[in-house]
Amino acid sequence: MKKIRSALNSLALIWCSLWLIAPAFASDALESVRVWPAPDKTRIVFDLAAAPEHSYFTIYDNQPYRLVIDFRNTRNQVNLDALDFESMMVNRIRSSSPPQASTTRIVLELSRQVTPVIFPLPPNERYGHRLVVDIPGQSVPEQRVTRSLEGMKERPVVVAIDAGHGGEDPGSIGPSGTYEKNITLPVARRLAELINADPGMKAVLVRTGDYGVQLNQRNRIARRERADMLISIHADAFTTPQPRGASVWVLSRRRANTELGRWLENREQHSELLGGAGEVLSNNGDDPYLARTLLDMSIDSSMSGGFEAANLLLSRLGTVTRLHRREPQAASFAVLNSPDIPSVLVELGFISNPQEEQEMRSTAHQQRLAQALYEGTREFFVRHPIDGTILANQRTRQHRVQSGDSLSVLAQRYGTTVRAIQQQNNLSSTVLRVGQVLEIPAS
Repeated sequence: MKKIRSALNSLALIWCSLWLIAPAFASDALESVRVWPAPDKTRIVFDLAAAPEHSYFTIYDNQPYRLVIDFRNTRNQVNLDALDFESMMVNRIRSSSPPQASTTRIVLELSRQVTPVIFPLPPNERYGHRLVVDIPGQSVPEQRVTRSLEGMKERPVVVAIDAGHGGEDPGSIGPSGTYEKNITLPVARRLAELINADPGMKAVLVRTGDYGVQLNQRNRIARRERADMLISIHADAFTTPQPRGASVWVLSRRRANTELGRWLENREQHSELLGGAGEVLSNNGDDPYLARTLLDMSIDSSMSGGFEAANLLLSRLGTVTRLHRREPQAASFAVLNSPDIPSVLVELGFISNPQEEQEMRSTAHQQRLAQALYEGTREFFVRHPIDGTILANQRTRQHRVQSGDSLSVLAQRYGTTVRAIQQQNNLSSTVLRVGQVLEIPAS
């Protein structure tokens, strides 16, 4: 009996001891670490079970340069050695000996001395508590240009390709867990490869990897690269699995009018938005009526070009996938609001539809979609040639026959004659086949 009583007393003492020291043990947990290298920074996101209790300091007196973050009352559940990332700013993420047993110490080894930006984020629909660490500085190599435009008598048309979402923003999520961002980037890369293989065209990717780009930066990047068109690639979603099919969106007139007022107020951007016309405006004392007229003309031109491009893209997409809408749709998407660049937003299909989700994950289907987008884009620049470009000065152009085409229609469209098209293609009759590729002689 004494032995039992002694054992019970010992257990009670152990329990009391554990209860007394419990606060010294972690009440929070580091659940995952996500790394997003971008052109201007590397973002590291620490996912936690509860709001972070953190502090940090830097060690810059010797190399490697280090940013040290202490998570108090936090246990580490992440295998940091398994993190897979390539950043020009962050060389390694590791743990280190903490000042207290209940603290998790994380060390970021940096390539340069920087001032980090660190802030917590509360839970949202997709994520729980987070601590965000931004390391400023170029983190990915600059995009290589396959051919320089400088010194060329004739230049290729430039197409900016925006892969929707990226980084911490996965976009819509399919029934089997497919992220929209993991569909848009591969299709964008495939489209860029097709465009860059065409001597008359050049592609610029708005984002080249899995990182986020702010919406208002996407068309600015296109403008900086002197793009002649912007194509933003997305995957649609709905609350039920039934909707399916691709669609193409252009800027709504209401959004265009709203943006017009904003652009008029930003005099510093007039030259950037209007090119040579901006100098005319400057020489006329920034006349507000002249500014409105010039911007209105620019918007009308880019909206008209966007609408025509959308129709051609839909025509091509309809040969490789089902269409949700057969006509271009108007919307107020921020990425479409450039007054000087014809812009379209392409929804490749519904990622919320199980069948289309699987199709969009297929590399073969991604290639078909990219091919359709390339053909539609090229046809737009052939039909609406830009002075000084290679496509505008080609001796012949290619046209794939579509339903409703005839030699007389094509001759009128391209400014040539029926006889010239027949001679160029050795046609003995005026009968055309849908899908037939014709060489259109220069006018």
